[in-house]
Amino acid sequence: MGGIEMHCIKWLVFSCAVFFAVFLTDEVRAQHAPPDGTDASSADESQFLSSIRQLTYDGKRAGEGYFSEDGNALIFQSEREADNPFYQIYLLDLLTGDTHRVSPGMGKTTCAFFRPGTDEVLYASTHHDAFAKAKQEEELKFRASGKERRYSWDYDEKMDIFSSNRDGSNLKQLTNAPGYDAEASYSPDGKRIVFCSLRNAYPKSQLSPKDLKQLEVDPAYFGEIYIMNADGSDQIQLTDSPGYDGGPFFTPDGQYIVWRHFTPDGSEADIYTMRIDGSSVRRLTDFDSRHEPVRVTTTDGFDGLPVFSPDGSRLCWTSTRNSQEVSQLYLADWNHEVALKAVTSAPRSHNSPRHPVQTVSDSESFKKTNIRQHIEFLADDALEGRMTGSEGAKRAAEHIATQFEELNLKPIGDETSYFQTFEFTAGRRIISEENRFHITRQMHGAEQELAYSVEQDFQPLSFSRNGVVEGEVVFVGYGLSVPGELGEGYDAYAGLDVKDKIVVALRYVPEEVAPERRQQLNRYAGLRYKAMQAREHGAKAFLVVAGPNSPNAGKLIPLDFDSSLADSGIVTASISDTVANALFAPSGKDLKEVQSGLDVENPHFLGQFPLPDVKIKIVVSVEKVKKTDQNVIALLPSPQLTDDTEYIIIGAHYDHIGYGEIGSLARKDEEGQIHNGADDNASGTAVVLELAATLSEASQEYPEKFNRGVIFALWSGEELGLIGSTHFVNHPVIPLEKVVAYVNFDMVGRLRDNKLILQGVGSSSVWTKLIEKRNVPIGFNLTLQTDPYLPTDVTAFYPKEVPVLSFFTGGHEDYNRPTDDIETLNYDGLERISKLAHGIVLDVISILERPEYLQVERSQSEGGSRDTLRAYLGTIPDYTTEGTGVKLSGVRAGGPADKAGLKGGDVIVEFGGQQIANIYDYTYALDAVKIGEPVEVVVLRDGKQVKLTVTPEARE
Repeated sequence: MGGIEMHCIKWLVFSCAVFFAVFLTDEVRAQHAPPDGTDASSADESQFLSSIRQLTYDGKRAGEGYFSEDGNALIFQSEREADNPFYQIYLLDLLTGDTHRVSPGMGKTTCAFFRPGTDEVLYASTHHDAFAKAKQEEELKFRASGKERRYSWDYDEKMDIFSSNRDGSNLKQLTNAPGYDAEASYSPDGKRIVFCSLRNAYPKSQLSPKDLKQLEVDPAYFGEIYIMNADGSDQIQLTDSPGYDGGPFFTPDGQYIVWRHFTPDGSEADIYTMRIDGSSVRRLTDFDSRHEPVRVTTTDGFDGLPVFSPDGSRLCWTSTRNSQEVSQLYLADWNHEVALKAVTSAPRSHNSPRHPVQTVSDSESFKKTNIRQHIEFLADDALEGRMTGSEGAKRAAEHIATQFEELNLKPIGDETSYFQTFEFTAGRRIISEENRFHITRQMHGAEQELAYSVEQDFQPLSFSRNGVVEGEVVFVGYGLSVPGELGEGYDAYAGLDVKDKIVVALRYVPEEVAPERRQQLNRYAGLRYKAMQAREHGAKAFLVVAGPNSPNAGKLIPLDFDSSLADSGIVTASISDTVANALFAPSGKDLKEVQSGLDVENPHFLGQFPLPDVKIKIVVSVEKVKKTDQNVIALLPSPQLTDDTEYIIIGAHYDHIGYGEIGSLARKDEEGQIHNGADDNASGTAVVLELAATLSEASQEYPEKFNRGVIFALWSGEELGLIGSTHFVNHPVIPLEKVVAYVNFDMVGRLRDNKLILQGVGSSSVWTKLIEKRNVPIGFNLTLQTDPYLPTDVTAFYPKEVPVLSFFTGGHEDYNRPTDDIETLNYDGLERISKLAHGIVLDVISILERPEYLQVERSQSEGGSRDTLRAYLGTIPDYTTEGTGVKLSGVRAGGPADKAGLKGGDVIVEFGGQQIANIYDYTYALDAVKIGEPVEVVVLRDGKQVKLTVTPEARE
């Protein structure tokens, strides 16, 4: 930190989000008022920085460069070794441009520094870790898969501090305590080293359960500042306060240490100084906006880790302002005079009055983590999209639980944990040794036996029923069954007997049809639908092949993620072109010729027929992968809570869709990337955590207003079908009759043009007046929607006669894409939404009357359903139930199902004469009905079959 002097600090340059700013202390500010009264605070970066140039280009990325004592060299970290994906330490000669590696090349490294007056340097490294090589190989394998993590420091517990000569020789280990030791720098005389260590967190066995959880969620919390002699002796701890202390440097006179201190929840960071013995602690910065910072850089991308040259004439920093958008080192000349004028003329913040610099002991009351910081944590690449049941979802849940604990909220239910665990189906797995495929055929008067390999020649589909099937084979063309009159419909089974046979069909739809026809046929081309048609026509198994004219010709269909709890009721698999050709060979027919005839829908072409002299035996064994995940639920404590207390629940879902395994709308070149879900639904989760904080404060300040209890609930499994919230209402931690309202936040981060949507307003007569009252001082342009049947967690509660209200800022083009990231959100809007919700919730808590529950008739103008079927019944499926049929969690009031007598808890097993094995069968059956014509439906109710008649209506 060249140029810093105690008590008269000239420059303090720091990294903050995607820019860095320059500050002066009050003393210097008073001495350097601009002589002409000019406000230079708005100067662009060209006035501060000139001759900007990129220094490093080699390797994947580089950063954190520090100058040598004479300013002629930089030592920095970079990823540029072919067999090591992690940072290593390099030295760059600024006079010649020569660069060489200093560190051993093994493991991870960081935080290098020159030792003044010597040929020595120091850095932190894990090269001595016995698993260093294995970690490298694991990371290389991960990157080879096409995935990539956003840079995130992991505080490797094997990290220790080493010194060496500048050429890498004379390597010495200076620290060897358990835990992370790094972020070291020398004193100006080279005799002392100050560094950060997490050694107080080790051994882990000595930690309390709370601290162990803290270490897993945020290891930096345990960072403290230490000092030692240059040879590693006399290691002494200097700081001991909650929250991260790190990044220490000596001042030029060597008498003080400057470092950054974070609040315990990581929400705020400020710069502090102390004497080298740990005394005289002072806080230099206040990020609560006592003074407006001056922005120095304005180019798009990250700019951070700034360092002045020893003479203060140049600035080196790490930036992603290049066309590759990867971090590299940049260097520029620094304009001292313009910067000085900009800082001294920067206005004092109007948000807070002048108050003195605080010491650590003066500021133990830390501000709680704000909305943006929650979202930045939840939507970081490190959580890999928070897919239900994933490690990222677990980390998100632990973060939420930690926030609840910090707020002194109480577990509810078993009173020992914030977590409510539920089980779900996370996908399918092929048991290779149990899957077999054999063809017996007659060729040239001889019988042949052909055996094929799973995952090479055939692949069970994710929804296949397990079993052993043997039989004759029928080719059914594209396997389409499309309702409609002659010329509009399509019946691949016309004139064919497939009962107890094995059906083979082409994937997709005819390739040469007109776009309008393709659109019509595509609706019936889903693999599940084709398999269902085969089953309904009596087939024992359904095989599909991508024909020679089709996309993915001859390729097997991957065992994709399938969140359905039910199989298709028939053995299904995809086969390669090799297998398909073997099946066609005895008939003398050519698959390409057959497909070409089908592709033009030639009415005189026979494209469906039995395959003679061929039999198949197929054994399919697909295992359901069961996982567990957890809702995170907490109670706001109050001495007024009794057995008769009523409650309001405030909730949001914290899960998202991972790498796009389900529901992804990724565009070309976005496939397989992390879907961070900043809006969906890190935004809603962050608002719930903000309300937990503000309502906790309100309960302390106005306890008399809290006539009802408050429960905060963050759900997982929403993206898979409201699994977490449905599990809660089926296994409530309190009786549901005591829940007076549920308030939900889903996608609330994209406020545009001041327009906020409030949904479910029709579920209670209380909402409109409360909304009107609380919105007057806040001033949103509101859209109120009555429909409580929404594609979010309110749909778990409303059928249980709980009034609901859902906050929503609308859809956008980044929905379910990797582009739903933190920089796209409106954080001021989120704060205002939280304030509006706080007022509404506070009113529900304080009013004596219970909010009235209203049944809502189906709206003729409002949406809210996820499906796009043309027929409407008003049934609400329960996606969490395993078994044959479709269980209903409820029906819409006034809808056709309600009129027909269907109820929540009914299991639909037959519809329109068609067997219903799962939600897909039901969807397809509903799509085939005629509007206005009665349909017989059979349901299981209390273990008995009940026949009802329902008349579908047109979907608006």
